[in-house]
Amino acid sequence: MAKGIRSIRGFSDILPDQTPLWQHVEATIRGTLEAYGYREIRLPIVEKTELFSRSIGEVTDIVEKEMYTFDDRNGDSLTLRPEGTAGCVRAGIQNGLFHGAQPRLWYAGPMFRHERPQKGRYRQFHQIGAEVYGETGPGVDAEMILMTARLLKRLGLEDVRLELNTLGTAEARAAHREALVAYLQAEEGRLDEDAKRRLHTNPLRILDTKNPEMQDLVEAAPRLMDYMDDASREHFEAVCSVLDQAGISYRINPRLVRGLDYYSRTVFEWITDRLGAQGTVLAGGRYDTLVEQVGGKATPAVGFALGLERLVSLLEESGGAGRANDPHCFVVSTDSLKALPLVEALRDRLPALRLQMQTDGGSFRSQFKRADRSGAGVALVLGDEELAGRRFGVKDLRGQAEQQALALDELEEYLARRWPELAATEVVD
Repeated sequence: MAKGIRSIRGFSDILPDQTPLWQHVEATIRGTLEAYGYREIRLPIVEKTELFSRSIGEVTDIVEKEMYTFDDRNGDSLTLRPEGTAGCVRAGIQNGLFHGAQPRLWYAGPMFRHERPQKGRYRQFHQIGAEVYGETGPGVDAEMILMTARLLKRLGLEDVRLELNTLGTAEARAAHREALVAYLQAEEGRLDEDAKRRLHTNPLRILDTKNPEMQDLVEAAPRLMDYMDDASREHFEAVCSVLDQAGISYRINPRLVRGLDYYSRTVFEWITDRLGAQGTVLAGGRYDTLVEQVGGKATPAVGFALGLERLVSLLEESGGAGRANDPHCFVVSTDSLKALPLVEALRDRLPALRLQMQTDGGSFRSQFKRADRSGAGVALVLGDEELAGRRFGVKDLRGQAEQQALALDELEEYLARRWPELAATEVVD
């Protein structure tokens, strides 16, 4: 017998027992972003390949080795998006979002990179990103970092640390690059194959190597900060000053360069030691030249992105995986067709009530078993007598209270007392 079709390696299902935690994380992030004035933008999953080669950088690992690229029927080269910023910039230029405005945008959805799957790294992964356009000063950099600190705190993630760096201007990076290449060429015999490949294309990425045999070499390399222009240094010092005043702990990491070519000035990462090699939970920075690079007018920008898989994994390890989507009530009935109108009347009264019903019938015994497995707190019993009298039998599935019979008005009051959040919803006429 042939094996059934299985999911593609690195493309994972998110199962019903997992989705409540995902929804909790997504709702917390969305609420935090909206509290700071960010508005959602929804972007295509597929873009022209040129967008990513121009924005991310043709010699980055993402463009060279990791993108899912194909020709469509018209012969156009298209790519499944490997990250969200390039598409956000394209949408802003195309739709005039940057003209005389300072939009704050956020987006969410799957991204795609052909990487070696491991814990915290998948070929389809989910990101939420946020970006601010049109603001040049250090204040927006600092505010964004403070917002991410608040976001992680709201999620209950305390075992994370903040690392910062500044990449300065293109001129400062060019001077540093020249000195770095000269230094590395003199030590070329000590470089691994990956570093040799990057030496003349993207030497900054060599500083981010994880090869332990190269750490001494990297530590002695010329530092970008020594080539930093005064304006970039003052910008970075202002960001750090705000974080100091707000009581945010951080470490300045001169080797923090990020994996995308478009970054400049402030870059930051929130890191954990609990996910193995994939320790970056949230990262971002400033990219003042990207809009112009993609074809728009010069527009400063700063943003961040976070990986939902990694956040969810951290919360699961800390015991944060709840069953927030379990139904409040499970309906057990002798005749589901007669019960449905009464059940819908209850939904009208309490729109936020999570209520599940076994519509294909079955014995009371089997229905109560299913009610218990559902995680519901209360079983609403609609036998022949209850249906005739338009009353609900109410059985507490998680306590010792005796079963009682309640009319619709009485049941509404009972449920609102048991779950106060239900009372805050608007009644549907």
